[in-house]
Amino acid sequence: MNLLRDKIPEYLYDKKNLISLVILTAVFALVFINIYKPFSSESWYNVSQIKFFLFSSLIILTGVLVVVISRIVMYRRTRSHTITYGMYYLWILCEIAAMSAFYTGYTLYLDPHKDFLTTFKMSTINTSLVLLLPYSALWLYFSWKDKVHKLELLVENEIQNKNEIISFYDDKGEFRVSLKRENLLYIESADNYVLIWYLNKGKVSKYMLRNTMKNMEEIFAETSIFRCHRSFMVNFDQVKMIRREKNGVFLQMDIDAVPDIPISKTYGEKAGSWLLKYSS
Repeated sequence: MNLLRDKIPEYLYDKKNLISLVILTAVFALVFINIYKPFSSESWYNVSQIKFFLFSSLIILTGVLVVVISRIVMYRRTRSHTITYGMYYLWILCEIAAMSAFYTGYTLYLDPHKDFLTTFKMSTINTSLVLLLPYSALWLYFSWKDKVHKLELLVENEIQNKNEIISFYDDKGEFRVSLKRENLLYIESADNYVLIWYLNKGKVSKYMLRNTMKNMEEIFAETSIFRCHRSFMVNFDQVKMIRREKNGVFLQMDIDAVPDIPISKTYGEKAGSWLLKYSS
């Protein structure tokens, strides 16, 4: 039961992965309907095989619009809400039901004498195959790809720890900048970018990088650079004081040009554990 309440992994609603899912589902549906002819599709049109392919492809792609609309809604929802495994499974069931209803309605439109329940049952079975097979294959692929990416981050992190040099990459994996760990001050979120604040010849400078705080958090896991707020990550080696005020707890650095960094309640426990670890 706890698994159903857990948040789904980010790769399931990543924009690029969602596009791949829609495309593969559409291609699989086209192949599936023209080879196995489900939904009583052989009776849709009394035409040649070529025309049947063209007409049936148009109908199948119309049905796949259910997936397109569904995944657009999912992508937008994940930007402000959490989707659990339970919600995700229910979401897929709704996609199957909606697409089954579409194909059932179309089949009955062409042949009103067919029984509704029988037609809907067969449409549900066939739609489940059309959606669940590519969904399952892509889930495994995305999971494998995510594990490979995390392994690469761990290797990169170990190399960085040994060399005390931090390398930053954009959201496409392209190298952008590197600097000494001791010069990094903090990282600030800026919509689809992060601002990297660092010391350059004694002066505070910043570098704008197209990436997310989530990726930054994964890259610097198990280091002295940790997330203390939704919008901030700090290099604890640069923190000189922790100050509690009426409006919250703040990290202070011994540099006048650097503002105090807040510690939010969400990350307070994690920040506290890091403070104990590095103060001992």
